[in-house]
Amino acid sequence: MRVSDIIEEFIKELFDDEEEIEIQRNDLAQKFNCVPSQINYVIATRFKPSQGYYVESKRGGGGHITIRKVSNTKSDYLLHIINNIGNSISNSEAEILISDFLTYNLVNAKEAKLLRVATSDNVLDIPKEYKDKLRANILKNMLLNLSD
Repeated sequence: MRVSDIIEEFIKELFDDEEEIEIQRNDLAQKFNCVPSQINYVIATRFKPSQGYYVESKRGGGGHITIRKVSNTKSDYLLHIINNIGNSISNSEAEILISDFLTYNLVNAKEAKLLRVATSDNVLDIPKEYKDKLRANILKNMLLNLSD
């Protein structure tokens, strides 16, 4: 098992029955005999909103990090994603989200296909500077309608 996997498992065990945990980046790095950037990597790649987590990080003082579990209902999860998409999203970012939705059974194969088609670069035949913003609007609107 890699250090990243061990750190991820340790953090997930901290949740137990909790919805929110607080950790110190430096303390965790010492515990696992790694650099603090390894902790940053694990948190950035394995505790994303698309994976059901919200992370709040503060610099200084050992790097205080708060991780919250996002509600597990489909509607709450999709609304959380909608709020975190922002004003624009790239084609590859949208593809990752849609793949995650499919993996977590938030959408079926047909819905995922429709999301992909509606947000693909092939369909968005407009100047590049507008594509990501329009893609975000389309994706958010479609997800909003799926969350009912």
